[in-house]
Amino acid sequence: MNSSPLPRPAPGAARGPGSVRRRIAVAVTGVLALVAACRGAVAGAAPAAAAGLTQVTSFGSNPGNLAMYEYAPAGLPTGAPVVVALHGCSQSASDYFSHSGWQKYADLWGFALVLPQTSASNNSLSCFSWFDPAKDTRGKGEAASVVSMVSHAVAQYGSNSRRVYVTGLSAGGGMTADLLADYPDVFVGGAVDSGLPAQCATSQTAASTCQYGSLNLTPAQLGDKVRASYPGYAGPWPRVAIWQGASDYTVQPVNGTELRDQWTNVWGIGQTASSTQSLPGGTTLSVYNDSSGAPAVQLYQIAGMGHGLAVDPGSGTEQCGTAGSYYLDTICSSYYTARFWGLDGSTPPGGGGGALPAPAGLTVSGTTGSTVSLSWTAVSGAASYRVYRGGTQVGSPTATSYTDTGLTAGTAYSYTVAAVDSAGTAGPASGAVAATTTGSDSGGTGQCFTDNNYNQVVAGRAHQSGGYTYADGSNQNMGLWNLFTTHTLKQTGTDYYVIADGGC
Repeated sequence: MNSSPLPRPAPGAARGPGSVRRRIAVAVTGVLALVAACRGAVAGAAPAAAAGLTQVTSFGSNPGNLAMYEYAPAGLPTGAPVVVALHGCSQSASDYFSHSGWQKYADLWGFALVLPQTSASNNSLSCFSWFDPAKDTRGKGEAASVVSMVSHAVAQYGSNSRRVYVTGLSAGGGMTADLLADYPDVFVGGAVDSGLPAQCATSQTAASTCQYGSLNLTPAQLGDKVRASYPGYAGPWPRVAIWQGASDYTVQPVNGTELRDQWTNVWGIGQTASSTQSLPGGTTLSVYNDSSGAPAVQLYQIAGMGHGLAVDPGSGTEQCGTAGSYYLDTICSSYYTARFWGLDGSTPPGGGGGALPAPAGLTVSGTTGSTVSLSWTAVSGAASYRVYRGGTQVGSPTATSYTDTGLTAGTAYSYTVAAVDSAGTAGPASGAVAATTTGSDSGGTGQCFTDNNYNQVVAGRAHQSGGYTYADGSNQNMGLWNLFTTHTLKQTGTDYYVIADGGC
């Protein structure tokens, strides 16, 4: 690394009400200098822990060389959630704990906090290494260390392993997105604050491209970066909140929309908001619902705000945090994020909490001209299941199979399923599967093509990303890109193909 400074913010760039303009002298070419040094911190010195924040010196495997800090309110009950919070470059766990407002809601609503901390020995600016595949991918480096901390906290506090969340600022936000992609089986929700899309860069040189501009990728290509992070995983996916200042000259606002594109694509939903709402601090909230009508992705865009974490000092329930360098007085992001996750005691989107987990292994077991048959793996404790077609409930079987009837020939449909407990509470919906009824169709050619994945790509009916094959149009995962995996693809529209292994 060298010491050439990154470009300064544009003159007069907004930093949030009451804040001042600053020149940022930072090091590295291509590595993000995403937030300024903690006030008064000495480079390389261990920061003093904030009141109530405790360091855990032994928490298990630590390939990323991170430090673990934790906080739990007195009398925390078993089964409580866990929130992981990642600081920005040159900041510390203590700094983030003091300013972000998360302690307030841990005390108010009862959950544990885990605050990982990196250091100058890992990165000269103490940034989480969201751009390094040796550190930010499943089972490796810093990502693996964070998951070790989660396992330790869940065991220590008797926490609900189905209610683990992660949030982070700037470089911590970039690592948050990576963690959500790497470990969707660990994190049920996330919040990326002034951060970047998952696996946006795989080198220091590429990092600045993400920071200052657009990757110019389609939603499907951005979604492929998530799917390739844990090959073979089919859901359920984390629910993601995205916070972005409209006047951020350190992480350009396009990163917020690309995060939106990435995670809506992963969820299999469009990029048109289901609803919008005006919030305090010049904030516009856009909500993107899943197939069951529950919020899956939320995008918070804050007019006039520069680079940092949105806080709103005050004593009101909806107020939190303290203003400072890169803690900008606009709106309490931690409050709205916590409510989105259901930490305030409300039912989390799509169920969750004490609800049963989403069923795994949803597959199409057969199709006819008017029916689609489905099956899935049983969920322990389920009294019944809800089957959704295109987001609308069409069945409530007690068995782990269902046949949908009265359908149109040659038509593509999308299905999800949720488990229902004995009290009638439905858990989160599974990942979606697509099925196409047999017979003629009006939306495409109706032709079927059976071949190995390599030849399907060569023929232009599918594409490959990260060594996996995806059907063109539907982006259904067909498995490894090789000569040994064979699928039948049905063309249902121009450049649109669906897997039709069950019949064509």
